[in-house]
Amino acid sequence: MKIVHIDSSIAGHEGTSSILAKSVVDKLVSGQNTQVHYRDLNQENFGHLTDEIFSGFRLEAAERNDVQQAAAKRSEIYIEELRDADVLVLAAPMYNFSTPSTVKAWIDHVARAGISFAYRENGPVGLLNVKKAYVVSTRGGQYAGSGFDHMSPWIEQVLKFVGIQDVEFIYAEGMAGGNAEQSVQVANQQIAELS
Repeated sequence: MKIVHIDSSIAGHEGTSSILAKSVVDKLVSGQNTQVHYRDLNQENFGHLTDEIFSGFRLEAAERNDVQQAAAKRSEIYIEELRDADVLVLAAPMYNFSTPSTVKAWIDHVARAGISFAYRENGPVGLLNVKKAYVVSTRGGQYAGSGFDHMSPWIEQVLKFVGIQDVEFIYAEGMAGGNAEQSVQVANQQIAELS
């Protein structure tokens, strides 16, 4: 099994989402021949999508300037990591009712027409065949399934759009309201039951 493990917590390895995502990876690795490719998005040297970068994605390699070449190369590395993976584990804490900006920037480098998805006669088709995605999300309040949770539906939709159809969320909510320990226990119980 090949796993792509993505962290995005501004607290790094000490962040609860990072710790829980590591537990997911450890559970999946247990007793299996597994390769894990780890990436901390806060350590990546990539920016947010710009017109220059977006335009470069649509050009042939020989037509790109240096900035566009670097962005396209980075994008192709991210896509290839997923193309080779069986499982994606994404640590995505909720900040201000949304995903970390690094996750959005990563997705902007992954979701590319003709490479990770294609427009066909009957609509868009995802081209990545990752079998399963686990999204670990920590939140200060209780937001899952409420109108305040814009993040989960968006992440699920964009992952399915690129071909990752089986998306499971693991939440640790109420982290700022005195329920942190209990929330982590609930998340750890869900992780313990993964197969």
